[in-house]
Amino acid sequence: MVETRQTMTAEEFAKLPTGRGQRYELVNGELRTMAAAGGRHGAIVARTTVRFGEFLEAHDLGVLFGAETGFLLRRSPDHVRAPDVAFVSYARLAEVPSRAGFLECAPDLVVEVISPGDGWSDVMEKVRDWLDHGTSIVWVVDPDTRSIEVWRGDGRVERRRGAEILDCEPVLPGFRCRAEEIFPRPESGF
Repeated sequence: MVETRQTMTAEEFAKLPTGRGQRYELVNGELRTMAAAGGRHGAIVARTTVRFGEFLEAHDLGVLFGAETGFLLRRSPDHVRAPDVAFVSYARLAEVPSRAGFLECAPDLVVEVISPGDGWSDVMEKVRDWLDHGTSIVWVVDPDTRSIEVWRGDGRVERRRGAEILDCEPVLPGFRCRAEEIFPRPESGF
């Protein structure tokens, strides 16, 4: 007997209830459920959002999207990912047919913060997904090592920590911050 799995469309996925301590993604038509993010995760996402937000207020290059914004990367089977932070340039947004539901594009820049329950293979699957669908830069933020891996569409991978400088060239020309600025101060307990 061959086991068949029921798949879901992006439209069915969009109708799922939210706010029950779970997050979802639709991977190749199959629902993936994840636990709600913890405090450390949320603090890192907020600090990252502030850094990008300040830069974008001054440079107006596109739109910054918060956690859980769904990006429809593929149809049949439908594939919807929701990064922790995403940036989409105005040029890319101009190609998006509708902004009402999931955005039918890959962001230019994605930040994924590793949660305690994330396996490395799951994290790498997300990185590959983003890059394969046209994302130029993916930051993988590791709270345990207080480091950030910067994956680029051209195949380069760099790791930054402490006072080392992060950039987002060519997506956000001129953006710079120290890796340590992404993490809450150690005294905070996060």
